[in-house]
This record gives sequence, structure tokens and C-alpha cells, in this order.
Amino acid sequence: MHSSLVVTSEGMPLGLVAVKFWTRSRFKGTTALKRHINPTRRVPIEEKESYHWLENMRQSTALLDDPVRCIHVGDRESDIYELFCTSHDLCTYFLVRTCVDRLAGDGQHTIAHEMEQVKVKGLHRVELRDAKGSATPVTLQIRYQQMTVLPPIGKQDRYPALQFTVIHAHERDVPPGRTGIEWKLLTNLPVRSRAQTIEKLDWYVMRWKIEPFHKILKSGCKAEDSKLRTADRLANLTSVFCILSWRIFWLTMISRCARKLRPTRCTHQPKLNCSSVWSQTCRLPHRHRRSCAT
Repeated sequence: MHSSLVVTSEGMPLGLVAVKFWTRSRFKGTTALKRHINPTRRVPIEEKESYHWLENMRQSTALLDDPVRCIHVGDRESDIYELFCTSHDLCTYFLVRTCVDRLAGDGQHTIAHEMEQVKVKGLHRVELRDAKGSATPVTLQIRYQQMTVLPPIGKQDRYPALQFTVIHAHERDVPPGRTGIEWKLLTNLPVRSRAQTIEKLDWYVMRWKIEPFHKILKSGCKAEDSKLRTADRLANLTSVFCILSWRIFWLTMISRCARKLRPTRCTHQPKLNCSSVWSQTCRLPHRHRRSCAT
């Protein structure tokens, strides 16, 4: 399953705009094929599992119907040149963490080589939380540079070179025994100052909002424990669980930022009545039935 969650710049989840289901049998033999050819050059993107990134971008952009206000944020799995070209064709924006050191400029050097020549343009302090939730202040050195990024060598006859902004954020003074923070982002958004760079870093942090959604879906709704016999039935059940998981996530975030908000502002009275009956059956304390924080 590949899902696209809409969140505001403040991190409030607004809903799902694209969910794709597929089975790995469709891509059976891909691993064996990699031993004989370079799939990056020889296999069309439409025949790869990563094509779902492009499908979700197209579907979400069409559904939201306002491309210039959409920013598609993705992790290193979405570092796909076809995705960048799709964003260019749709006149929408992307912000992606990169894992590929692509050719840049005149093709005689890479992005990493060009970024090595860029001076530090500012510092940014963030909090790093460990597994126990303890926060540690961390200082990041920020570099950014606009440059021409070239498509992979085997695809230069199909895709054009494009102008992007590269953002590198590296942790300064990394303590021993811990791997330092290193973010390498690529975007077609305008970045002309330290403030705009920090804004893009904050937007990339919103990518992790998809993780609580998946946790609710898997651990809360137990979507993976279903005993349904067919893929179609499982897809239908998971679709319902996706809606439920988003609503739970949304209510959780609402309860944190507006704890005194009346429940009727978030749902209808019949649903509240059902919730009240359920809470009485489960013998929950009465105070848990009075606010959106339930």
C-alpha cells in the first residue's frame, strides 16, 4: 500500500488524497532481472514498483485542484527523476530527500562536488529526541544552491535537464558514539535566504506525519491481522481502516491544540451518542466523555 496524506504546514492532517494497493506478484522476477541488466536504464518507470510515487502525485494534484499550493514531500525512496519531471509537467512542487548523487551543471561533476564549494550560509538549532523521548539541542550547518540537475545517463534522450535547489543540512560538533544528522534535500521551490531554507527543513519534517497514521492503521486497527481470503476484500477493509486511522489521528491532533473545543465541532451528535454508550459499557470515567480529547 502506498498512501499520500495531506497535512498543513503546522502539521494538522487533513485527510488522504491517494491510496494505491498492489501485490508483489506483479513485479515477480525483478530481483533476478537486476543481475543481468541495469533497471535504471532499461526498465520503464511504468513497470517498476516506484511508479506508484508518480501515480499518487498525479492523483493528489488532480484531486486538490490547486497545483501551485501543493508540495509533495517524500523520503529517499522518492528520489526518482521521473517524479521530478512529473512535478514539472503538473506545475506543482516537490521536496525530496535524496540518495542519488546526480550529475549537475555541464555534466562534468555531481551535485555533491558542487555543494562542497558552497559556503555555510547559516545555522539552525533543532531538538533531537532519542528512543526515550529525551531532547538534545543540535546545531545544523545550512548550505543551499540552485543548479542544473541532469537526468541519468541512460535517460538523457527522454528527459530534460531541470533547475532545482539543493539544500544540505549537516550537524556541527557531532558527539562521539552517535551518527550525526545529515539531510540532503532537492526541491523546485524557490530558496533565496536562510529563512526560506529553514522553512523547507520544517516542511520536510512534516513527512514523519505519515508514520503515526501507519501506526494507527497497523497497531490500532490491526489491518495486517485480517484473515480475509482475497486481495480485493483485504483492500476494501484496509480502505475503511485508512479513513478511520486518519480520523483518529486528526482527533488526536485537534485534542492537543484545542482541548476545550466542543465535541460537536468535530463530529455529529449521533456519533457522540454511540461513543457515550460505548464508554459507559466499558466503564470509562465520566470526564473522558466531555471533550475532543477523548
